[in-house]
Amino acid sequence: MFITLIIIFLLLLVSAFFSGSETALTAASRPTMHQLAQDGNAHAAMVNKLHSRKDRLISTILLGNNLVNILASALATSIMITLYGEAGIAYATIAMTLLVLIFSEVLPKSYALDNANRISLSIAPVVRILVIILLPLTQTINAVIWCIFRLFGRNYGVRDSLGRGDEELRGAIEPHDRDDVDVKSERAMLRSVLDLADVQLGEVMTHRKNVATIDASLSAEEIVTQVLESPYTRIPLWREDPDDVIGVLHAKALLRELYKSPNKIPTDIDVVALAAEPWFVPETTTLDDQLEAFKKRHAHFALVVDEYGALMGIVTLEDILEEIVGEIEDEHDVAVTGVHQMADGRYVVEGTVTIRDLNREFEWYLPDEDASTIAGLVLHESRRIPDVGQAFMFHGFRFEILQRHRNQITSVGVTPPEDQLLSEA
Repeated sequence: MFITLIIIFLLLLVSAFFSGSETALTAASRPTMHQLAQDGNAHAAMVNKLHSRKDRLISTILLGNNLVNILASALATSIMITLYGEAGIAYATIAMTLLVLIFSEVLPKSYALDNANRISLSIAPVVRILVIILLPLTQTINAVIWCIFRLFGRNYGVRDSLGRGDEELRGAIEPHDRDDVDVKSERAMLRSVLDLADVQLGEVMTHRKNVATIDASLSAEEIVTQVLESPYTRIPLWREDPDDVIGVLHAKALLRELYKSPNKIPTDIDVVALAAEPWFVPETTTLDDQLEAFKKRHAHFALVVDEYGALMGIVTLEDILEEIVGEIEDEHDVAVTGVHQMADGRYVVEGTVTIRDLNREFEWYLPDEDASTIAGLVLHESRRIPDVGQAFMFHGFRFEILQRHRNQITSVGVTPPEDQLLSEA
């Protein structure tokens, strides 16, 4: 009987090993394992190998766990029957349930969950050997499961795409510390990278009313003066109609021409000939497609047009990069954020501030599918042009119209939800 008890104890330890292995290998960080494998860690490579055939891994662990649990229960039942007769079956059931639950399930799984990566690296060789040894049995089990799935019209082994790809990456980003400033910034950048395929140029471009352009019909001297006074290096040239852009003048090309002949009078320069051919792109182009196009053309500047060919604005490589890393300011940029926080927690926001910038800065979740600016969001949700002083509740936020110029909303008071205010305090 003493030997039987020792065997039961050992079987419970083996069961704890299988339970802990299942949890550790399932919870182990795949990015960490891949990085360790690239660094030459053989155990990490084994973990990746096990992950690649999860059906075999799970079948092996479950098979081994059930075998030892059933055997331990059978031995415990035989002892209890010998001691207490038929009542020993109930005693054995209660005792083994508690022992297996506490020492072979909850305890090892809890520990494995807290130390998943370290334990996975330690047990990988043993589990790998068990997978190979029990492969004939697990293949048989999987074949039976496949037949059962086929009876119900399902395909065994076809994985659901939900929660994979971009969504899986987004889910991995969110849990990290929201209060850490560095983590907050990095999380915003990662989210922005994942959003590149969903954001169109129309949402990030510089609107045509804010674009500095030059009339090509002006004298060369006037054009040179405007170029030198402009804070931009690339300026669209138009003729007769601002929509009729005939070229993009680079300040460097103009200065190079002036340098060739220092004594040349600006009126002798053919400015239009120096301009590069304009590159027009549709406003529905996504940021990732445009970024790839910039790389292929070795260009930094493009003109955005709508479906009718009308000029909508411009987009630069810097605009796309700013969507990832945040606002990039150089010595010629005007540092205007357009957002001011009041003492009561309310924000005074200029109507032209983009929703994406607000979401990035304050970790709000305002929708940007139907509108790109805060003014556009108010117009879209209210379905009208509101008057100054009117207030609306959308998406848990309170929007108050502070200023309006004609039909354009120029300033909005935004009050976040109470829980958002508490998190920002």
